[in-house]
Amino acid sequence: MSDNRPAILTGFHFTKTTLGAFSEGYDIVGHMDKPDLALIPPGVADRVQALVTTGSVGATDKLMAAFPRLSLICCYGTGYERMDLEAARRRNIMITHGADANAPDVAEMAVGLVLATHRRIVRADKMIRRGEWTKRIPNRFGSISGLTGAKFGILGLGAIGLEIARRMKGFDVEIGYCNRNKRDDVDFPYFADVMDLAKWSDILMVVLRSDASNRHIINAEVLKALGPRGHLVNISRGWAVDEAALAHALRNNIIEGAALDVFDEEPYEGTELLDIDNLVMTPHFGGGTEHAQRRMTASVRANLDNHFAGKPVATPVPELREWAKSADAPKPKA
Repeated sequence: MSDNRPAILTGFHFTKTTLGAFSEGYDIVGHMDKPDLALIPPGVADRVQALVTTGSVGATDKLMAAFPRLSLICCYGTGYERMDLEAARRRNIMITHGADANAPDVAEMAVGLVLATHRRIVRADKMIRRGEWTKRIPNRFGSISGLTGAKFGILGLGAIGLEIARRMKGFDVEIGYCNRNKRDDVDFPYFADVMDLAKWSDILMVVLRSDASNRHIINAEVLKALGPRGHLVNISRGWAVDEAALAHALRNNIIEGAALDVFDEEPYEGTELLDIDNLVMTPHFGGGTEHAQRRMTASVRANLDNHFAGKPVATPVPELREWAKSADAPKPKA
């Protein structure tokens, strides 16, 4: 039975439920922990027709070249930042992503991280666990302004950004945003440049589309513009933030606090962020709810099913949408 089904290789540790959903229609021939040619399971390279992975893991030109029958790469989730789109076009390989499948869930996480950093929730929890709450001390963690009336800047007002804005309205914050283009369906103040948004914001939420043009868009200059009472939250992709610049800004009171759910390299194996008290870190699980997992799994299945049935994929990455609809779109390779 399996020999007659399209063969897929996984590049991410999916749950048993997700793997079960994939294996209903496809032959899972192996797994790779990293996009390293040395990790390709023996004897499967010539069989692999689709790669199911994540954007933070990615796929290089050399990896694509190792699979002569590869015609589809499905990114589980929104991101696709480490996918070599030029190589995919040249090698006639379609790339899809989860589009907006996890937007509500990531927005929930974003609000939680705002509260965690701005209200010092994690630092206060650690203080009690260390036995340091021996008397009441006002402003133990510095003056806390609270969210009411704060200027909340959103860098990237796409589907997730809109979900965050909808939730943050309940905190009576003033919302502004920076986008590639001004939206005509919101009345929030628009800033054409990230520096202008940072100067305006008390809290800067990074919700950017994960492509190479956004690498280290949050740099030392932007952090300085955010200012000594400012907070940064990143729930998009790690490489949007210069982690060395962020560490320096937090250690030297250039900004007040930050929260990260994503990192430049994942899992995070660095050390420069680990001992910074005014930084909250979570292991890239903004979309880690049962609801999001079901939606993202369904999205991958829809893309696999469409592709191998000779139909246009459901959610190609934005740069490949026109190609996906054309007669020249990649087809399964014999």
